[in-house]
Amino acid sequence: MTGEPQPWLAGEAPQQDERRHAPATLRNREAIAQILADVLPAQGTVLEVASGSGEHVVHFAGAFPGLDWQPSDPDPAALRSIAAWVAEAHLVNVVPPVMLDAASDDWPIALADAILCINMVHISPWTATLGLLRGAARLLPPGGPLYLYGPYLQSGVETAPSNLAFDQSLRSRDANWGLRDVADVEAAALEQGFSLERTIAMPANNLSLIFRNGPLRP
Repeated sequence: MTGEPQPWLAGEAPQQDERRHAPATLRNREAIAQILADVLPAQGTVLEVASGSGEHVVHFAGAFPGLDWQPSDPDPAALRSIAAWVAEAHLVNVVPPVMLDAASDDWPIALADAILCINMVHISPWTATLGLLRGAARLLPPGGPLYLYGPYLQSGVETAPSNLAFDQSLRSRDANWGLRDVADVEAAALEQGFSLERTIAMPANNLSLIFRNGPLRP
């Protein structure tokens, strides 16, 4: 996407700053971008599910200007924050954010060349992860990447005490939340035709899970 700023960015700046701030994005965005450089296609549309504040999509759109970025979130306040961050950055390769509930089968997008979902799986019901996998299977082309980032449990790998405490905190807030086991996510993804290509250890005891739509190439 090139040329003049999109019409949805035009107009006077809002009287109230709608931008939200998620401190974790400043700490992890560079590390994630390094992984994405080897994962994302050279061109096409990248859908970010659960964009939250919008700080990630603004950073990635600047880092990968050859791609068109589609942010989304189910929270109206988050959508306003995303739009405000994009407007402030004067980006022309980000389209208007759309309301998207990962758990729903009714997505307002028909196709994507890559899908990102950062820090959603543990702060949402398991049905949201299952819906994400169903939706990604519908939208992605064969071999298209689905990138997940966040804290996970791994069989045979000792979980950091901070992650265990975080898991307990999440479950105390909502019994449907909590850290997921990589094996469970992989099994659910396999049911939708995905293959787990790589699991990459990230800073602060997080993981990057890289899935591909369909079998892995030899």
